[in-house]
Amino acid sequence: MPKFAASLSWLFQEVPLLQRFQSAADAGFQAVEVQAPYEVSAKALAEQLERHNLTAVLINMQPGLAAIPGSQSEFRKSLDRALAYADTMHCQQLHCLSGITDNPRAEETLVSNLRWASEQASQHGVRLLLEPLNTTDNPGYFLTGTNQARRIIEAVDSPYVAMQFDAYHLQIMEGSLTESLRKHFDIIAHIQIGGVPGRHSQTTDKRSTTPTFSTSSTNSDSRAGSAVNTLQSQEPTDWIGPSPTALAQQTPEEKAHHHR
Repeated sequence: MPKFAASLSWLFQEVPLLQRFQSAADAGFQAVEVQAPYEVSAKALAEQLERHNLTAVLINMQPGLAAIPGSQSEFRKSLDRALAYADTMHCQQLHCLSGITDNPRAEETLVSNLRWASEQASQHGVRLLLEPLNTTDNPGYFLTGTNQARRIIEAVDSPYVAMQFDAYHLQIMEGSLTESLRKHFDIIAHIQIGGVPGRHSQTTDKRSTTPTFSTSSTNSDSRAGSAVNTLQSQEPTDWIGPSPTALAQQTPEEKAHHHR
């Protein structure tokens, strides 16, 4: 049986970030991802993780600069900060945002930055993740598809660079989630699921590590559920992160399992 992880950027928004760790633990989660951790100190986040016996499975680098020509210095500073947070939080994955650009040198820049960054990350035992985003919510974003992400990951050729597969973004951009997962499963390290439209959550939810998962929202989406079922048939996963709605629909026995 998989365990469960929660996206603290999407769930429990009725309370400040530092209070969401307790909310996640009270809801039965054993792991979290924190896409925007920098509003508070890494020490404060680590204290919350330890206090509530939670594992951090993902944080984001910010801002998105990896594919922006001429931003190498700022990109390196952002990596240094993210790695410092990851070390303090004992988090082993960073989402490396590509950024908004139509510069013809963007892919070359992204590959170059990732080659350097993956060497730095490897010294911390941290994996860098590339996530294609949809252009409706993120107009002008450089990385928008799984084939594009694969091409870049293969060009970088590092075990410390992999794909972050968000079913919400990729249903909008590509559809055929099950086929995409099967095609790219070998390079996917983290999976996120939110229903389309409206980034609602599903009754079948999210996961984390080998690959990892997380969740964000409140309605069910059969396409996302089908994709998760495909993953379960491919290889066991460690973490699934349901929304509070999904948790409410579970039996007492299933809820009790979250606390093991």
